Amino acid sequence: MKKRVRRQPQRTCIACRRIDSKRALVRLVRTPEGEVLIDLTGKRAGRGAYLCTNPRCWLTALEDGRIGRALKAELSTEERAHIRAYALELEKATAQETNDQESRPEHEPSERKSE
Repeated sequence: MKKRVRRQPQRTCIACRRIDSKRALVRLVRTPEGEVLIDLTGKRAGRGAYLCTNPRCWLTALEDGRIGRALKAELSTEERAHIRAYALELEKATAQETNDQESRPEHEPSERKSE
């Protein structure tokens, strides 16, 4: 008997419109109380919108009002500050990954024995 392959849910980044698996994107949620939160679990109740892990997408979505439009909510100053801080954390993490990759040698030259 063949096993059924489960399809991965696909979501779209509200900033760059890139389609990716639900797990590869970060969810923002407007809770039933009207609060806008970053939902790293992806399970909170409420209206959701997705952003990729590119810090530029977070800042663009924040500045263009795409987050508020997607969540059908007005963002408070505090919520904007929290989202901006998360974008800066992503930027630092991305920069750290880039530095780590640059500092690692790509290929060690192999030692050959002369005959």
